[in-house]
Amino acid sequence: MDNQLLIGLVEQSIPQSDVDVRLFSGDDHFEMRVVSPAFIGKTKVAQHQMVYQALGNHMQSRIHALALKTYTPEQWQQTENKE
Repeated sequence: MDNQLLIGLVEQSIPQSDVDVRLFSGDDHFEMRVVSPAFIGKTKVAQHQMVYQALGNHMQSRIHALALKTYTPEQWQQTENKE
């Protein structure tokens, strides 16, 4: 699975998103960080659901594991130096 494909899917679906994807094991285990103002006012569960929806069928077929972190721009600024 191509990291750029995953980034493109999320960026197309979630407005003004900044996406970083890393492969961390095998060819189907990924880490993803998504920052977007679209997450403002939404719970973490709702934010993650937005990402899963953007990835669509790939979550069932080509992605075995996804370590997902989502942030609003303000949250990301506060944690940027910690990660």
